Amino acid sequence: MKLAIDAMGGDNAPKEIVNGAMKAVEAFPDIHITLVGDESKIKEYLTNPERITVLHTTEVILGTDEPVRAVRRKKTASMVLAAQQVADGAADACISAGNTGALMAAGLFVVGRIEGIERPALAPTLPTIGGEGFLLLDVGANVDAKAEHLLQYAIMGSIYSEKVRGVANPRVGLLNIGSEEKKGNELTKQAYDLLKLANLNFVGNVEARDLLEGAADVVVTDGFTGNMVLKTIEGTALSMFKMLKSSLMSSLKSKLAAAVLKPEFKALKSTMDYSEYGGAGLFGLKAPVIKAHGSSNAQAIYSSIRQTREMVEKNVGSLIKTSIEEIEEIDVTKIRL
Repeated sequence: MKLAIDAMGGDNAPKEIVNGAMKAVEAFPDIHITLVGDESKIKEYLTNPERITVLHTTEVILGTDEPVRAVRRKKTASMVLAAQQVADGAADACISAGNTGALMAAGLFVVGRIEGIERPALAPTLPTIGGEGFLLLDVGANVDAKAEHLLQYAIMGSIYSEKVRGVANPRVGLLNIGSEEKKGNELTKQAYDLLKLANLNFVGNVEARDLLEGAADVVVTDGFTGNMVLKTIEGTALSMFKMLKSSLMSSLKSKLAAAVLKPEFKALKSTMDYSEYGGAGLFGLKAPVIKAHGSSNAQAIYSSIRQTREMVEKNVGSLIKTSIEEIEEIDVTKIRL
């Protein structure tokens, strides 16, 4: 199995990307990794080159670049070349912690969509209190969406959750402002009808306040709403840990208590750590394209590689293609228009 990784994308590139890649090849003897980026900078950290090759380029897409223009103009950028490796058949999948918009553009224009998928979806796995996690899609690939798009998101998310995350008969929920069937705007009402008629384990509407409680294994929404939910969850978690740390360091008594409870706090942080779940998959493309978090450390890159390996191994792309082709015609008279 061959994976291409943008070694220059992200806040901690290339050091953490290289360290994560070395950890992955040690853990998975069936993978070969191509690191795409500045060879001299990569080799500063590449202490074990076994099953790791370097594709040299000095061009990089920056976080400030306009995504589509950058992909079209920077043909030799590390991210674009990683995607091109997939398009050329030299790699089975690619990973980047760089510019999210640019990676989505590279995925669409270079790797290409699965036939039948109208809109790809960006889907991270987010933590839950019980530690199971849930898949949220879309979180920004498409700001506007139709009900049919949300149905396709649900199908892709359900396949991924079952085949990669090992969730039997994944519960699919529709993010809404209330749990009642008639709640929401026209998009959510129409999407509810489609999801109810589809061959999915649809559990109905779920509210944002119940997401971290594990209300569903797969939660679908439009990219505008999904992105706000994602950023809110990330911001709230960071703020809570900061407030907790500030309180525990406020006096000698609280510092002593913190020392005693340190193992419990460490376990709590691990439960809510995005790096354990891997990156956000860009679902609906011909091959796996994974967006690792911009601040990814070596562990996060390793987790993204593990996730990508499982997607390739379980042939998730082909399963999605088959499922989309086999969608039964839904009686539109039963849908609120």
